[in-house]
Amino acid sequence: QPRLVESVGGPVQAGGPLRLSCAVSGDNDRTFSMGWFRQVPGKEREGVATILAGGSSRYADSVKGRFTISKDSRWNALYLQMNSLKPEDTAMYYCAANTRRTLFRLLAEDYDSWGQGTQVTVSS
Repeated sequence: QPRLVESVGGPVQAGGPLRLSCAVSGDNDRTFSMGWFRQVPGKEREGVATILAGGSSRYADSVKGRFTISKDSRWNALYLQMNSLKPEDTAMYYCAANTRRTLFRLLAEDYDSWGQGTQVTVSS
């Protein structure tokens, strides 16, 4: 399975941008899709964006038009460009890989490899 390590998130002002990256190592030949998820204490992990090898992507309604997911050509890196950030975007963000299911969904249950998470805090 691939090993995933997210870049440091950090504090950011509302309205500002932030780019997260995820370094991928190990066996990623069977990766079908990768995604970004986020979680706040007391709530379930929420899908933010997902991308296929060919570049097709899907987004949660709450981030459409503000966030962009991208990847390199070989699943060695995953990115999330976040613009126009809002305080409600504050969460722990996780990078994830799906190597077992040929499903293109923003559901955490589809993903079997996870990074350790990185905190993003948006202040108003």
